[in-house]
Amino acid sequence: MKITDSKKLLTKKKPEKGLLLTLKRRAGRGRSGRITVRHKGGGAKRRYRLVDFGQKKQGMKAKVIALEYDPYRTAFIVLLEYEDGTKRYRLAPQGLKKDHEVLIKEKTRVQRGNRMKIKNIPVGTMVYNIELQPGKGGQIVRSAGTGAKILAHEGKYTNVEMPSKELRKILQECYATVGMVSFPEHRYKKMRKAGQARWKGRRPTVRGSAMVPADHPHGGGEGKAPIGLKYPKTPWGKPARGVKTRRRKSTNKYILKRRQKKKK
Repeated sequence: MKITDSKKLLTKKKPEKGLLLTLKRRAGRGRSGRITVRHKGGGAKRRYRLVDFGQKKQGMKAKVIALEYDPYRTAFIVLLEYEDGTKRYRLAPQGLKKDHEVLIKEKTRVQRGNRMKIKNIPVGTMVYNIELQPGKGGQIVRSAGTGAKILAHEGKYTNVEMPSKELRKILQECYATVGMVSFPEHRYKKMRKAGQARWKGRRPTVRGSAMVPADHPHGGGEGKAPIGLKYPKTPWGKPARGVKTRRRKSTNKYILKRRQKKKK
């Protein structure tokens, strides 16, 4: 399938006005006005879509009105109209089309786009937009083409295989949506030119070894020189590449098996 094939399924309509926000541009700057995240700035104007990641409209059928593009995320979104006339945006599952009906309920049919408690989802089913804390709304498995697999129900937890192949325990009272996230071809998409990155608000990145020593630990030397260090460093002198950055060690007990590092 070509990368453009999925985009042909998008509905040709303007976004829902009542579900749009304008976010202030910060260009990588913090409260003090100084750059805290490098290589950000510029980019095309875009409006933020208010996506419902939770389950506010329980027990009420919703009809798919449109399948739309969202400039703030890799996956597509669907515009749903509920029986009471209200409209909501939600992450679109792969294969969901216009006029399909979906439902959010504690226990319902195992059908693409339906959302229910993990304890009621059969083993082997693919799910996405998974909650980590009951009632908080989906927090993980939300990017294009991803999906997690239900492996087993044990006590008050369910064992789930993440897209990274990490095995994790999740409370059975948490909700998840049946299916896989739309636009799986996103992973094969390539930038055709440097300008395409600029449209997305990404500014040029310069190698540390091309800088002077005052700007980067890798800088200096004559010609094309190696970094001259035992291990690579960030511009601020901290270890870079391969350093473990996980801080929430309180949740380690829920991880049954770590994701495997890809072999080169």
